Amino acid sequence: MQPGISLIVGLGNPGPEYAETRHNAGFRLLDAAFASGGSLRYESRFTGDAGRAEVGGREVWLLKPMTFMNLSGDAVAKFAHYYKIPVDQILVVHDELDLLPGVVRLKIGGGNGGHNGLSDITAKLGPDYARLRIGIGHPGSAAKVASYVLKKAPASEQELIDTAIERARQHLSDIVQGQQQKVMNLLHTQK
Repeated sequence: MQPGISLIVGLGNPGPEYAETRHNAGFRLLDAAFASGGSLRYESRFTGDAGRAEVGGREVWLLKPMTFMNLSGDAVAKFAHYYKIPVDQILVVHDELDLLPGVVRLKIGGGNGGHNGLSDITAKLGPDYARLRIGIGHPGSAAKVASYVLKKAPASEQELIDTAIERARQHLSDIVQGQQQKVMNLLHTQK
């Protein structure tokens, strides 16, 4: 069994113009999961919105970096160091180009797949954190990725992404309790 999770980080870009974009899947999961159970407030020392919530019977920290995506590591590193949270107790929720809309996967450590937010977190903390990957699909060309992730998905794709966010939310308790292998088995066998 993996160690439990003490910090859940949702990745996205700040500002209303990005709120509904594909790149903000991590923000959207935190907003959906904790809408009725507390609120996050801006903490300037971490350059992010932070708060606490109970998940799976455990108190966990929540963090939404309020830097742009490619600087996410600053907020996560400051927060983890301040509260002495080991890297293997951090879960980062993010959009994933290499998964189709509607697909969710859990991964422990590894590469960043070209994701700028993950690259920055890895540069500051190393790769050994958990990643809850929300599929958003790929535009088909590397040259189109930047504009693709910063746009709102068409309604049919957004419905699939919303379903994936809900599916991910349903597994947070098990992940927080350290049951990552169980969650991987469930998510990775779902069609």
